[in-house]
Amino acid sequence: MTGPLTEQAQTQTRHLGAESSDQAREDGNDAGHGRPTVIAVVGPTAVGKSDLAVALAQEVGGEVVNADSMQLYRGMDIGTAKLTETERQGVPHHLLDIWPVTERAAVAEYQRLARSIIDRLLAEGRPAILVGGSGLYVHATLDDFEFPGTDPELRAELEAQLAQVGSAAMHARLAAADPGAAAAILPSNGRRIVRALEVIELTGGQFTATLPGHSPHYPHTLRLGLTADRAVLDERITHRVDVMWERGLVDEVRALERVGLREGVTASRALGYKQVLAFLAEEISEAEAREQTVKETKRFARRQESWFRRDPHVHWLEQTGSGLYEAALELACG
Repeated sequence: MTGPLTEQAQTQTRHLGAESSDQAREDGNDAGHGRPTVIAVVGPTAVGKSDLAVALAQEVGGEVVNADSMQLYRGMDIGTAKLTETERQGVPHHLLDIWPVTERAAVAEYQRLARSIIDRLLAEGRPAILVGGSGLYVHATLDDFEFPGTDPELRAELEAQLAQVGSAAMHARLAAADPGAAAAILPSNGRRIVRALEVIELTGGQFTATLPGHSPHYPHTLRLGLTADRAVLDERITHRVDVMWERGLVDEVRALERVGLREGVTASRALGYKQVLAFLAEEISEAEAREQTVKETKRFARRQESWFRRDPHVHWLEQTGSGLYEAALELACG
């Protein structure tokens, strides 16, 4: 996990900030027409989103709303790089530690909770800083999107098929019905494959047609995307995993296992936690767990950036570029 923004980062030139502000005005983003009331900080894991969100919240008098699906879980602190109370620097943070690890994540429920908090903050005249790398959570909150319903019997039938034939076969079925959905969902993610197939059966259309578009739900929204050179980001990820192990990730997973982590459909698949659970089950060595965590996190970071790159409203800032803080502040303050 990266530390708070350095003094050097806060005193770099304003060149990038001016350039980004010009871009905002040219493409008609709300940030170019006054100070935004909702600011989203998005991008791949380990790029420094949380620290920038805190700094922005301090400057604009806002509060942070978490959009990292795994930071919603109580006790999943080290492996998710959750900011400590000290690192939050007095800025209120919302939607952290709200679910037990046995809870199945639901984007629709997250949308309801996040919008409720954002609506309250805006009514009180305080900007909301939405921060995280869970793309669907961010889009479901910021963009107009109604979730398709669910059918318990159909869901149970599809889950039974998943257990019988495996996720690869179900993914092949999805690819035949909706190639776009199959391209966006990993063949190993049985839960999302089942949901996509359920929606296809219920609506008679494609799952991708139900995903949020890019019509903003909130006016005056600014979306900042942090990016970094692949080699730099890979190095940051490797360092983050090293820090996770040094801070006691294995012991954290042991403690969470006692309260149901292994049975948690969503939480048990979190990066780092999944690998340590395999180590504790003596399926792999600890060194292999650590190596796999690094490898899978790098892959995940690529997918995250690809997801956010599809959003035309995101203004990208180079994490290691000159004037990062000033660029973000220039856009945030209008």
